[in-house]
Amino acid sequence: MHLSLDAVGPATPELVWERYARPARWSEWSPQIRRVDCADEELRVGSTGRVHGPPGVAVDFTVLALDPVSRTWSWQVRVLLVGVRLHLEHGVDDHELGVRTWLRLHGPAPVVVAYAPVARWALHRLVRP
Repeated sequence: MHLSLDAVGPATPELVWERYARPARWSEWSPQIRRVDCADEELRVGSTGRVHGPPGVAVDFTVLALDPVSRTWSWQVRVLLVGVRLHLEHGVDDHELGVRTWLRLHGPAPVVVAYAPVARWALHRLVRP
């Protein structure tokens, strides 16, 4: 299943990109993330790590593409308990109200549908100043 989500807010594109590019900042805006283990302070193609969510929930990730000029990146995550893989594409665009960020989520329908409300909430937090 493929699903696209986006959010518009008053933050600057530079701030939103910084929040994406530094895994240590993900828990600031993504309420489901407790912490991120990643050897790279700033994402690069090939970065790997583990995102820790609510107790018992963790996903391993690999960054597949990253373009700081166009402010886009993609990654693959694997939900450890069930072995499900998801592919996520992100972008940050200028917008008349500040910034627009978007997510394209690809994966098994039950997982995509279950994750969509949490992802939408996180995107709206991401675009706040």
